Amino acid sequence: MKDSIIQEVRATTPLIHNLTNEVVMNFSANGLLAFGGAPVMAKAKQEVEEMAAAADGVLINIGTTSLTELEAMKLAGKAANKKGIPVVLDPVGVGATSFRQDGVRQLLQAVSFTAIKGNAGEMAQLVDIPWETKGVESVGDGNVEEIVAKVAKLYQTTAIITGKTDVICSNEKMIHNTTGHAWLEKITGAGCLLGSILTACLTTNYSIEEQALTAVQFYGLAAEHAAAQSYVYGPGSFLPAFIDALSLKSEQLERS
Repeated sequence: MKDSIIQEVRATTPLIHNLTNEVVMNFSANGLLAFGGAPVMAKAKQEVEEMAAAADGVLINIGTTSLTELEAMKLAGKAANKKGIPVVLDPVGVGATSFRQDGVRQLLQAVSFTAIKGNAGEMAQLVDIPWETKGVESVGDGNVEEIVAKVAKLYQTTAIITGKTDVICSNEKMIHNTTGHAWLEKITGAGCLLGSILTACLTTNYSIEEQALTAVQFYGLAAEHAAAQSYVYGPGSFLPAFIDALSLKSEQLERS
């Protein structure tokens, strides 16, 4: 993890255009603000191209998408590609329905993604590897390194599988991260917010491997720090403590 990446985000306050899950908009906006970025949530077809062109990075999260929003996502992604800013795809629950599968196929054909982030089940779906899922959750088990490598190669992107151990594959390099806490799995939108923070880190002037690792490692350390506070007893009290932790400096996040 590079502290300088986080410092650059906080110095530049990149504008991140979130086309994201309606369930998590408030949490994502507050978490990204705490981390140091500037969120904007805009999904209307009439404005997404203009908004993406004004942004420093774009996150596309299909968690609660509709046909109209899917078209907006393609327009925003293309505008971001034209500008040359990072675009991140979070294919939430892609294996759950044929609509999601087809929508993600369309996005992958229309947009060049800087990074694709998801749980093992979601990422396995992108490369036709069988994996057990339950709704938007991954409950299966298997070779995540094989999956992340195939996603990175097939889509010429940086691929990130989140889980107990996060696995990043970028430019044929495999990177692992073990920071985090189980309560991240007990709050809605933890992975969605990580997508926003990852997008913010990708706006900095560092290698993509360093950017991706910094995002997931800092995120996990913030979760550990929040869970260790004496007033935190479970997911409900964990959530605001986690938002607080995202605003701290790296050296303040000591592993518990």
